[in-house]
Amino acid sequence: MKEETIRKAYEVARERYAEVGIDTEQVLKQLQDFHLSMHCWQADDVVGFEVQAGSLSGGIQTTGNYPGRARNIDELRADILKAKSLIPGTHRLNLHEIYGDFQGKVVDRDEVDASYFQSWIDWGKENDTKLDFNSSSFSHPKSGNLTLSNPDDGIRQFWIEHTKRCRDIANAMGEAQGDPCIMNLWVHDGCKDQSVNHYLYRRLLKESLDEIFEKPQPMMKDCIEGKVFGIGLESFTVGSHDFYTAYAAKNNKILTIDTGHYHPTESPADKVSAVLQFVPELMLHVSRPIRWDSDHVTIMDDPTLELFQEIVRAQALDRVHYGLDYFDASINRVGAYVVGSRAAQRCMTRALLEPTALISQLELDGKGFQNLAAIEECKSLPWAAVYDEFCVRNSVPVGLDFVKEVEQYECEVTSKR
Repeated sequence: MKEETIRKAYEVARERYAEVGIDTEQVLKQLQDFHLSMHCWQADDVVGFEVQAGSLSGGIQTTGNYPGRARNIDELRADILKAKSLIPGTHRLNLHEIYGDFQGKVVDRDEVDASYFQSWIDWGKENDTKLDFNSSSFSHPKSGNLTLSNPDDGIRQFWIEHTKRCRDIANAMGEAQGDPCIMNLWVHDGCKDQSVNHYLYRRLLKESLDEIFEKPQPMMKDCIEGKVFGIGLESFTVGSHDFYTAYAAKNNKILTIDTGHYHPTESPADKVSAVLQFVPELMLHVSRPIRWDSDHVTIMDDPTLELFQEIVRAQALDRVHYGLDYFDASINRVGAYVVGSRAAQRCMTRALLEPTALISQLELDGKGFQNLAAIEECKSLPWAAVYDEFCVRNSVPVGLDFVKEVEQYECEVTSKR
C-alpha cells in the first residue's frame, strides 16, 4: 500500500476524530508506549530447552503439527525477531523458566539460577527487548496433580524452591534491564474427580505463597493467575479466581487476567474495574478461548476490544501490563505471532480513539438515546487509518503486506527445519 494513500486516509481520520474531541497524534504517542509482552512459547509449542524435557502435562496441551517449530534457542530467537520486525512499536518478551540457556546441562528446576538466563539478558539488551518471566510447574516428573499445594512436603518444598529461584532470576533480569521484570505465577494444581480436601489444598497453597513472597525483590513484580480448570483436572482447581483475587487484594500483588480462564458467560473485561479497586496493577494474558481454554490466536473480537476499552475508560493505562498467551501449532507460528499482536494493537487503537469523555457525560446526563447513538457512531469512524499510519511511522508493512514476508521466511528458514 502506498504511503501517500495511507497519509491521505490518515488526514481524513484526523479531522473526523477532531470533531469528537480526539487528538489522533496523541493517540499515536500512546500506541508507541503500548508494549506487548510476547510469549516465547508460541514459537516451539511450549517445549522449552531442558535436556531432560518430557511430554506436556499439567493441563498444558497443543494441537496441530505445522512444520517449522523452533527446535533450539537460536531458532526461537530468530523467529521472535522476525515476528517483532513485522509488529509496530517496541515490545517485551515473556519467558518461561524451561527456556533457559542450559547448553546441554541437566539442571533440575530447584537448581536453576540467573546464570542460565544471562544470554537472554544479553540478547534482550542487544535487541531492545525487555524481559518478563514465569515459573514452570508443568511437564515435570514431580508435577503430578499438585505442586505448591501438595501434602507431600518433599514435593511441595521442591516447587517452593523452584519458584523462589524464579523470583531471583526475574529480579536479576529487572536489574540488568533497568525496568522491573513482571513474573507470573500459575500452577495447575487440582483434582480430576471428587475431592473432600479443598480447604487443606488451599491452606497449603497459601502457606507456600507466603513463603515464596517473603524475600523482597525490588526489581521484579509478582503476578498470580487463577483458572477454572485444567485438562485432566476438571473437578477442582486449587488456585481458583476467588482464591487469587483475595490473596492479591490482601497482599498487594498483581492479579493476572487470562482471557481464556473464565466460564464462557463471564466477561474478563468487566473484571478490570472491579479488581482495580483493590489491587495495585493487573497483568493480562490475552488469547482467544473457543469453548474452553483453547488458546487460539488473538483476533479483534468483541471480548478483546471490550477488555482494552475498559482499561482506557478506567484511566488505568499505567496500571496494566499486556501479555499474549496463545500457542497454535496448526498454522505458521511466526504468522500467528504477528496476527495476534497486531490484533491486540488494533483493539487498543480503537479503545484510545473512543471519545470516552463525551460518551460518559451523555450517560451521566441521562441522555440515553444520544449516548447509544454516539457509541454506535464510533464503531464506523476511520480508526483503521490511524493504525495504518502507526505502522508507517514504525516502518513495518501495512495491511496484508506482512503476509508475503512471513511466507518468504517460511520458504527460506522454517520449512528447512
